Amino acid sequence: MPKKGSFFVRPLIFLATFLLLLFLGLAFLSRPPQIDSASLTSASATLSNSRLSFYGAVNNGASANATTIDIKTAGSYSDLNTNHLFPNDTIAVGPNGNIAVASIVDNNTFTLGVGLSAPTSDGDAVYATQSGVLTVAFTTANAVPAGGDILITIPDPASGGNDGAPDTADSTVNNGFDFNGITTSNITCPTGGSWSVTSATAGSGSGHTVVCTTSSLIGASTALSIGIGSTARGLVNPAAIYSGHTQGVADTYTVSVQTRDASDNAIDNVDVKVAPVEAVLISATVDETLTFQVQGVVTGTAACGAAVDITTTAYSVPWGTLSTADTFKDGAQQLTVSTNAGSGYTVKIEENDQMGKNGNTCPGNGSEANNCIQDTTCSASACTESTGYGWTDAVTYHGLGYSLDNVDGTDAAFVYNSNDPCSTSAGAGTFCARQIADQQASETKATIMSNGSPVNSKDIYVCYRIAISAIQPAGYYYSKVKYTATATF
Repeated sequence: MPKKGSFFVRPLIFLATFLLLLFLGLAFLSRPPQIDSASLTSASATLSNSRLSFYGAVNNGASANATTIDIKTAGSYSDLNTNHLFPNDTIAVGPNGNIAVASIVDNNTFTLGVGLSAPTSDGDAVYATQSGVLTVAFTTANAVPAGGDILITIPDPASGGNDGAPDTADSTVNNGFDFNGITTSNITCPTGGSWSVTSATAGSGSGHTVVCTTSSLIGASTALSIGIGSTARGLVNPAAIYSGHTQGVADTYTVSVQTRDASDNAIDNVDVKVAPVEAVLISATVDETLTFQVQGVVTGTAACGAAVDITTTAYSVPWGTLSTADTFKDGAQQLTVSTNAGSGYTVKIEENDQMGKNGNTCPGNGSEANNCIQDTTCSASACTESTGYGWTDAVTYHGLGYSLDNVDGTDAAFVYNSNDPCSTSAGAGTFCARQIADQQASETKATIMSNGSPVNSKDIYVCYRIAISAIQPAGYYYSKVKYTATATF
C-alpha cells in the first residue's frame, strides 16, 4: 500500500525535472558554444636586418675633435670589444651622433671619420643602431569576423624602449626592441579584405603592440602578412644581452600574434621567434697593381697605317744601316698596361738627347752639322714634343719622330690618322707625328697613353719613323728612350 502523499510527490519531481531541462535547452539555443581557440599556422617573424645593434661605453672619455675612441673591456655592456663594429657603421659617442666609423684599430679602439663636436666622459654610451622592418606572416585557423583584428606584441625593455637607441639588459626577458617612434604610418597591414591600422603603441615593459583591424570577414586558412617599421623609420634591434651572451650565438625573442573578434576575444594565436645575431665582416686587402710591358714588333706588322720595316725588341729599335736618303723607315713597339688604380694611369715618353754620333751631345736642333740625327720638325707647321703634325715628306723634313696607334681601347694620347694638329680623333691624316721630349734640352716628357679608370691589358703601338738627308755624316748614332708608367691610387 503506497505511503501517504506519494501520489502527489512523484508528479512534482517529474515536473521540476522537465522545467530544468527546458531551461537548459533554451539557454543553449540562445547562447551557442564559442569556437575553440587554435594555433595560427605557417607563422614566421622575419627581420629585414637581423644584425644586433652595437652597444659599449667610452673608456676614460675623449676630448672635442678627437677621432680615436677607446671602449671599456669590462662592465655591464653589450660589447666589450670592437669585434662587432665595422668600418662605415654610423655610431653615436656620448652626445655626438651620426658619425661614421673610419677604421677598427684593435680589440678596443676605433677611429672616426670626423672629430667629436663635444667631449665625452668615462662611461658614456657608444652605440651603432641596426634597424629595419619586422614582417610577421601566418595563416588563419579560424575565420576573423568583420570588426575583428590582429594583435601583435613585440618584446620591449622595461624602460627607454621608444627613444631610437638600442636597448640592452641582463637577459632577453628584460630586453627587447626599441619602437623608435613608429606610428601607424610605418605599419603595413595585410592586403586583401578591408584592413586598416588601428594602433601602433610603444610599450613600457609589457610589449610594443600593433593592431590591424578588418571591416570584412576574413576566412579560415587565409595567409596574412604585416610589416612593422619602414624604410623611413625602422624597428631598432636590441644590442646583445650583457650577461651570458656569446658572440655569434643569437639572442632569441618571442613575438606574440593573436587574431580577435570585435569584442577583443581571442580566436587564434601563436608565438614566433626572432633571433638577431652579430653580423659577419668579410674583408680582404687587394694589393695595388700596375703592370707595364714593352714588346717588340716584327717586320711587316701593320702599325700606324704602315707595314714596319724592321723588327724591334722590348729594349731596342735597331734601324740598322740607313743607306738611302730622303726615304722613310718605320718601326714600332707595343705597350701594354694593366692597373687596378681607381684614378687610372699615365705613360710618358722621353729621350736623353737627340741621336748623336757615337752618343755625343746634340746641341740646339741637332743638325747634320753637329753630327746629329735631329728630332723631326714634321712639316712647315713644325711639330714639337707636345704638338704633332702630319709628317709625310721625307725629302724636305728629316730626323726622328713617332706616332701612336690604338691596338685596343682609346688610351693613346693621339692617333696617327688624325688631322693637324694631332688629336685622339681619326681623320684624313696618314702619319701625324711628334718629337720625343729631349731631356738634354730640358723639354717636358709627354704623355703618350692614359686612362682615368682601372684598366686590364690596354695596348698601343708607338710607331717610330726616321729619315736622313744625303749629307748626314757617316757613323754610328744612338740615343736612349725611356717610358714612365704611373698609376694614381
